[in-house]
Amino acid sequence: MKKLFDEIPYLEGERVTLRKITEDDRETLQEMARSDIIYRYEPTYLLEQQYTDMDQLLHDLYGEYFEKKQNLFLGIFLKDHPSELCGLAEFYDYRDHLHMVSVGIRLREKFWKSGIATEVAKLMSDYLFKETDIEIITAATMVENRASAHVLEKNGFMSTHIVHKEDWGHDENTEAYRWFL
Repeated sequence: MKKLFDEIPYLEGERVTLRKITEDDRETLQEMARSDIIYRYEPTYLLEQQYTDMDQLLHDLYGEYFEKKQNLFLGIFLKDHPSELCGLAEFYDYRDHLHMVSVGIRLREKFWKSGIATEVAKLMSDYLFKETDIEIITAATMVENRASAHVLEKNGFMSTHIVHKEDWGHDENTEAYRWFL
């Protein structure tokens, strides 16, 4: 069984493909990173928002961050529009000794409510459980983010049903649910 960071995976679902983000995607990535709408339910310290130079971000994503097993980003692409970046699928907070990782999905607004996030979450969890040694997958959602909670529920994630005060970089602590699969 391979480890999560042995390779940058290429995952193919019914409607979507998850693959490495390239220089061709940097303009859309920049647009996403600057969107208040996309990130209203997200931590303020997300990696892609810390960069103004998307080329440097891509270099670091598949260099330093991947090598240090800190983050793995895959672009989300529709099969019938393979050159258009729809969003990001992220593996983070990897704990090799626990065989555990956290996942996150961010979609451009025009792809909301299309079932894409549900398919992406399934692709990610199937990959982790079937092809790697990961045994526990976690996620977090702000209490207000019912759409993301619904995606996780449809994919079998269980909520702790305990609201945690999380430091997501907002002015005050953020109430969030922790999810496990």
